Amino acid sequence: MNSFASYFRFIRENTPFLAVGALLSALSSFGQTFLIAVFAGEIREEYGLSNGDWGLIYMVATMASAGVMIYAGGLTDRFRVRSLGVVVLTLLALSCLGMAFNTHVLGLVFVIFCLRLFGQGMSSTISIVAISRWFIATRGRALAVSTLGFIIAEAALPLSSVWLKSHAEWRTIWVGFAMFILMMIPLLWYLLKLERTPQSSAKSDTAVGMDGRHWTRAEALRHPLFWTLAPAMALFPMLATAFWFHQVHFAEIKGWEHLKFVAVFPLGTFTFMGSTFLFGWAVDKFGVGRLLPIYLLPYSVAFIVHAFAPTIAWSALGVILMGLAGGGQSTLPGSVWSTYFGTAHIGSIKSAAVALMVLGSAIGPGLSGWLIDLGFEFDTQLLFYSATFVIASLAMVPAIKKAQTRLSAST
Repeated sequence: MNSFASYFRFIRENTPFLAVGALLSALSSFGQTFLIAVFAGEIREEYGLSNGDWGLIYMVATMASAGVMIYAGGLTDRFRVRSLGVVVLTLLALSCLGMAFNTHVLGLVFVIFCLRLFGQGMSSTISIVAISRWFIATRGRALAVSTLGFIIAEAALPLSSVWLKSHAEWRTIWVGFAMFILMMIPLLWYLLKLERTPQSSAKSDTAVGMDGRHWTRAEALRHPLFWTLAPAMALFPMLATAFWFHQVHFAEIKGWEHLKFVAVFPLGTFTFMGSTFLFGWAVDKFGVGRLLPIYLLPYSVAFIVHAFAPTIAWSALGVILMGLAGGGQSTLPGSVWSTYFGTAHIGSIKSAAVALMVLGSAIGPGLSGWLIDLGFEFDTQLLFYSATFVIASLAMVPAIKKAQTRLSAST
C-alpha cells in the first residue's frame, strides 16, 4: 500500500514533466509501425505494391530516417524540449498531411521517411531524453509513467483506425491525425512553461556512469558495451515491427478476419501497461543490469505461440507475452545508457542507439516481406526470429557483468 501511495505522490508532484513525456510518446505513434501497418492494405492497393515492394519502401525510408537520427537526436542536448518539441510535432503533422495527399510512389518513400523520423525517431527520443535528464533516482518510475502515453495510443489507435476505415476514406483519416497533432502543440507549450532547461538540470541533477564520469558519444561508441547491448535491443523493434507490419498478411494466411485479430491487441496493451510499471519499479529497485538479459525472453515464446496458433485465442496469448516484454523495452533502453555512460551527453548517445533501433525496424519489414515473396511463409519465419532473442539475451550477460564492475567501483 505504501508503494502505491508513494507512486501516486511521485506522479502528483511531477505531473507537468511526466505529462510531457507521456504526450510526446503518445504522439510518436503517428510514425510507429503498429499504426502505419493498419493502412498497409490500402497503401499496397493504391500504389500497386506487393508485400515485398511495400516492405522495401518501408525499409529504405526507415533506414534513411535512422541515418538522420544520428545527428538530429543530438539536438536534444542543445535545445529546450519546449522549442524542439513544437518544431518536431509541427513537422510530424505535415508528414501526416503528406500521407493524405501524396499520389506518387516516390512521394510515398519521402512521406514514410518523415513519419518515421519525426514520429518514431524524434518524438520518442525527446520524451526519453528529457525524462532521463529530469529524473535520476526515480528514473525507472518516471520512464514507466511517461510510457503510458504510448501505451494508451497503442491500445486505441489501431482498433479505432480499422473501425474508421469502414466509415471514412483512409486518406481522410490521416488528415484527422494531422489536425489532432496540431491541437496538442499548445498543450505541450503550456506544460513546459516552467521547464527545467538541460543546462540547469545538468548542473544540479546529473548522474555519472562507469568510472565515475560522463562519457561522450564518441567514447561510448568505442566501448564494447554499446555494441553488445544496442544491437540486442534493436532486435526488439526489428522483429516486433516485422510482426505488426505484416499483421494483415498474417491474418490472411491464418484465415482470420483482420478486425477480429486487431481486437485482441488491447490485451497486449494492458499487459504492456502493467509490465511497464513493474519494470519501472524493478529498475529503481534492482538496477537495469540485472533485467537486460531476461526481458527479451517472453518475446521468444510469443513468436513460437504465434507460429503454431490455430485460432485467434491462441494468438492472443502471444500478444499478451509481447506486451510483457514490451514493458522492458519501454523502460530499460531509456535507463541503460544514462546508467553506464552518465547523463551529460545522453541525448547524443541515445540518438545513436535509437538510430540502430530504427535501422532494425527498417530491416524487419523489408527482410520479412522479401522472404514472403520468395515463398517463406511468415509463421515459419517467426520460429527463426524466436531463436535470435535467446541468442541475444545470452550474449548480453558477460558484457553487463564487466560494466557493472566498473560502475560499482566508481560509486
